[in-house]
Amino acid sequence: MTPEAASAFTQLHHAALAANALDTKTKELIAVACGISRLCENCIIHHVKAAKTAGATLQELHETLDVCTLMNGGPAKVYGKKALEAYGT
Repeated sequence: MTPEAASAFTQLHHAALAANALDTKTKELIAVACGISRLCENCIIHHVKAAKTAGATLQELHETLDVCTLMNGGPAKVYGKKALEAYGT
């Protein structure tokens, strides 16, 4: 990735996750769900840590994983465990 593209992606990252109608914690939990849906372990780890920093509780993560499993089946269950590991359980 060129420096210009990397910078643009970083700007998008910050803009998309900034608090607005949805708070940052909620947006980070959505990002966790997307990471699980895309089977991206690094995305899961990054966004779980960011969600936790933004105040997400273990219960909120569990409920996010429940919805992921509902919508994505078995693979979400497997990758959801990675999210729990990243949270520190």
